[in-house]
Amino acid sequence: MAVVYFPEFRLGKVLATSFTATLSERCGEALERIPVPSRLVDWLAVNGLAVDSCTQSQLDHARELRESIHAAATAVANQDPLPSSAIQVINDCSTRGLASAILTAEGSREWRLSSASVEDALSVIAADAISLLAGEREGKISLCASPTCRAAFFDTSRGCTRRWCDMNTCGNREKKARFLANKRKTSSLAG
Repeated sequence: MAVVYFPEFRLGKVLATSFTATLSERCGEALERIPVPSRLVDWLAVNGLAVDSCTQSQLDHARELRESIHAAATAVANQDPLPSSAIQVINDCSTRGLASAILTAEGSREWRLSSASVEDALSVIAADAISLLAGEREGKISLCASPTCRAAFFDTSRGCTRRWCDMNTCGNREKKARFLANKRKTSSLAG
Protein backbone atom coordinates (compact mmCIF):
# COMPACT_ATOMS: atom_id res chain seq x y z
CA MET A 1 0.00 0.00 0.00
CA ALA A 2 1.37 3.41 -0.99
CA VAL A 3 1.94 6.00 1.69
CA VAL A 4 -0.12 9.12 1.04
CA TYR A 5 1.64 12.41 1.71
CA PHE A 6 -0.35 15.36 2.97
CA PRO A 7 1.17 18.82 3.30
CA GLU A 8 1.80 20.01 6.84
CA PHE A 9 -0.67 22.36 8.45
CA ARG A 10 0.28 26.01 8.86
CA LEU A 11 -0.84 26.65 12.41
CA GLY A 12 -1.15 30.07 13.94
CA LYS A 13 -2.48 31.53 17.15
CA VAL A 14 -5.80 32.71 15.67
CA LEU A 15 -8.25 29.93 14.89
CA ALA A 16 -10.13 31.62 12.02
CA THR A 17 -7.05 32.71 10.08
CA SER A 18 -5.31 29.39 10.74
CA PHE A 19 -8.35 27.77 9.17
CA THR A 20 -8.07 29.96 6.07
CA ALA A 21 -4.41 28.86 5.85
CA THR A 22 -5.56 25.33 5.02
CA LEU A 23 -5.45 26.66 1.45
CA SER A 24 -2.16 28.41 0.82
CA GLU A 25 -0.49 30.09 -2.12
CA ARG A 26 -3.90 31.36 -3.23
CA CYS A 27 -2.44 33.54 -6.00
CA GLY A 28 0.20 31.06 -7.12
CA GLU A 29 0.12 27.28 -7.29
CA ALA A 30 -2.61 26.70 -4.69
CA LEU A 31 -1.86 24.09 -2.02
CA GLU A 32 -4.87 22.39 -0.42
CA ARG A 33 -3.96 21.20 3.07
CA ILE A 34 -7.30 19.49 3.76
CA PRO A 35 -7.79 17.52 0.51
CA VAL A 36 -9.79 14.70 2.10
CA PRO A 37 -12.27 14.49 5.00
CA SER A 38 -9.79 12.73 7.29
CA ARG A 39 -7.41 15.72 7.04
CA LEU A 40 -10.16 18.05 8.26
CA VAL A 41 -10.62 15.71 11.23
CA ASP A 42 -6.84 15.94 11.84
CA TRP A 43 -6.79 19.75 11.56
CA LEU A 44 -9.73 20.13 13.93
CA ALA A 45 -8.09 17.80 16.49
CA VAL A 46 -4.81 19.75 16.36
CA ASN A 47 -6.82 22.88 17.11
CA GLY A 48 -8.68 21.42 20.10
CA LEU A 49 -11.90 20.69 18.22
CA ALA A 50 -11.88 16.90 18.03
CA VAL A 51 -14.72 15.42 15.99
CA ASP A 52 -15.79 11.82 15.48
CA SER A 53 -15.75 11.78 11.68
CA CYS A 54 -16.19 13.88 8.56
CA THR A 55 -18.01 13.25 5.30
CA GLN A 56 -17.18 14.73 1.90
CA SER A 57 -20.25 16.94 2.21
CA GLN A 58 -19.04 18.27 5.57
CA LEU A 59 -15.59 18.92 4.07
CA ASP A 60 -17.22 20.84 1.21
CA HIS A 61 -19.16 22.88 3.77
CA ALA A 62 -15.98 23.54 5.76
CA ARG A 63 -14.22 24.77 2.62
CA GLU A 64 -17.18 27.06 1.90
CA LEU A 65 -16.77 28.53 5.41
CA ARG A 66 -13.01 28.85 4.91
CA GLU A 67 -13.44 30.74 1.66
CA SER A 68 -16.14 32.96 3.17
CA ILE A 69 -13.87 33.86 6.08
CA HIS A 70 -11.04 34.60 3.65
CA ALA A 71 -13.30 36.76 1.46
CA ALA A 72 -14.54 38.72 4.48
CA ALA A 73 -11.03 39.10 5.93
CA THR A 74 -9.73 40.29 2.56
CA ALA A 75 -12.53 42.86 2.43
CA VAL A 76 -11.68 44.09 5.94
CA ALA A 77 -7.95 44.28 5.13
CA ASN A 78 -8.71 46.26 1.95
CA GLN A 79 -11.30 48.40 3.76
CA ASP A 80 -14.01 47.20 1.37
CA PRO A 81 -17.60 46.30 2.28
CA LEU A 82 -18.07 42.77 3.59
CA PRO A 83 -19.47 40.42 0.92
CA SER A 84 -23.07 39.56 1.83
CA SER A 85 -22.66 35.94 0.69
CA ALA A 86 -19.66 35.52 3.04
CA ILE A 87 -21.58 37.07 5.92
CA GLN A 88 -24.44 34.64 5.32
CA VAL A 89 -22.19 31.55 5.33
CA ILE A 90 -20.29 32.68 8.45
CA ASN A 91 -23.50 33.48 10.33
CA ASP A 92 -25.17 30.21 9.28
CA CYS A 93 -22.17 28.20 10.48
CA SER A 94 -21.99 30.13 13.72
CA THR A 95 -25.60 29.42 14.61
CA ARG A 96 -25.77 25.81 13.38
CA GLY A 97 -23.44 24.18 15.87
CA LEU A 98 -23.60 23.58 19.60
CA ALA A 99 -20.38 24.35 21.42
CA SER A 100 -19.57 25.86 24.79
CA ALA A 101 -16.51 27.65 26.05
CA ILE A 102 -15.13 26.13 29.23
CA LEU A 103 -12.44 27.39 31.58
CA THR A 104 -9.60 24.96 32.29
CA ALA A 105 -7.82 24.58 35.63
CA GLU A 106 -4.86 26.40 34.03
CA GLY A 107 -7.06 29.41 33.33
CA SER A 108 -7.36 29.02 29.58
CA ARG A 109 -10.40 28.60 27.38
CA GLU A 110 -11.24 25.34 25.65
CA TRP A 111 -14.22 24.46 23.52
CA ARG A 112 -16.56 21.61 24.35
CA LEU A 113 -18.44 20.38 21.31
CA SER A 114 -21.90 19.10 22.19
CA SER A 115 -21.92 16.25 19.69
CA ALA A 116 -18.33 16.10 18.42
CA SER A 117 -19.69 16.92 14.96
CA VAL A 118 -18.04 18.91 12.21
CA GLU A 119 -20.94 21.39 12.41
CA ASP A 120 -20.16 22.05 16.09
CA ALA A 121 -16.49 22.62 15.26
CA LEU A 122 -17.31 24.92 12.33
CA SER A 123 -19.55 26.98 14.63
CA VAL A 124 -16.52 27.67 16.85
CA ILE A 125 -14.41 28.70 13.85
CA ALA A 126 -17.22 30.94 12.56
CA ALA A 127 -17.64 32.56 15.99
CA ASP A 128 -13.89 33.22 16.10
CA ALA A 129 -14.08 34.79 12.63
CA ILE A 130 -16.98 36.98 13.72
CA SER A 131 -14.99 38.30 16.67
CA LEU A 132 -12.06 39.15 14.34
CA LEU A 133 -14.16 40.67 11.58
CA ALA A 134 -16.18 42.73 14.06
CA GLY A 135 -12.96 44.27 15.41
CA GLU A 136 -13.38 42.89 18.93
CA ARG A 137 -9.67 42.13 19.43
CA GLU A 138 -6.56 44.27 19.64
CA GLY A 139 -4.82 44.05 16.27
CA LYS A 140 -5.81 44.18 12.64
CA ILE A 141 -6.54 41.87 9.76
CA SER A 142 -3.87 42.10 7.07
CA LEU A 143 -2.97 40.28 3.86
CA CYS A 144 0.40 38.63 3.31
CA ALA A 145 2.70 40.78 1.16
CA SER A 146 3.82 37.73 -0.83
CA PRO A 147 2.31 38.09 -4.31
CA THR A 148 1.62 34.35 -4.51
CA CYS A 149 0.24 33.91 -0.99
CA ARG A 150 -2.05 36.83 -0.05
CA ALA A 151 -3.22 34.93 3.04
CA ALA A 152 -5.28 36.76 5.60
CA PHE A 153 -3.64 36.97 9.02
CA PHE A 154 -4.30 38.77 12.28
CA ASP A 155 -1.50 41.20 13.07
CA THR A 156 -0.91 41.89 16.75
CA SER A 157 2.63 43.22 16.34
CA ARG A 158 3.57 46.57 17.83
CA GLY A 159 2.20 49.14 15.42
CA CYS A 160 0.47 46.39 13.39
CA THR A 161 3.15 46.57 10.69
CA ARG A 162 3.75 42.88 10.03
CA ARG A 163 3.98 42.12 6.29
CA TRP A 164 4.00 38.33 6.09
CA CYS A 165 1.50 35.71 7.18
CA ASP A 166 4.48 33.67 8.43
CA MET A 167 8.07 34.84 8.54
CA ASN A 168 9.31 31.23 8.33
CA THR A 169 7.63 30.68 4.98
CA CYS A 170 6.55 33.73 3.00
CA GLY A 171 8.84 36.22 4.72
CA ASN A 172 11.97 34.13 4.27
CA ARG A 173 11.06 33.25 0.67
CA GLU A 174 10.57 36.93 -0.23
CA LYS A 175 13.74 38.06 1.55
CA LYS A 176 15.73 35.30 -0.17
CA ALA A 177 14.34 36.34 -3.57
CA ARG A 178 15.32 39.98 -2.92
CA PHE A 179 18.80 38.91 -1.77
CA LEU A 180 19.37 36.78 -4.88
CA ALA A 181 18.07 39.55 -7.17
CA ASN A 182 20.44 42.05 -5.54
CA LYS A 183 23.31 39.57 -5.81
CA ARG A 184 22.62 39.06 -9.55
CA LYS A 185 22.38 42.82 -10.06
CA THR A 186 25.67 43.40 -8.24
CA SER A 187 27.50 40.67 -10.19
CA SER A 188 26.17 41.97 -13.55
CA LEU A 189 27.34 45.49 -12.71
CA ALA A 190 30.77 44.19 -11.67
CA GLY A 191 31.19 42.12 -14.88
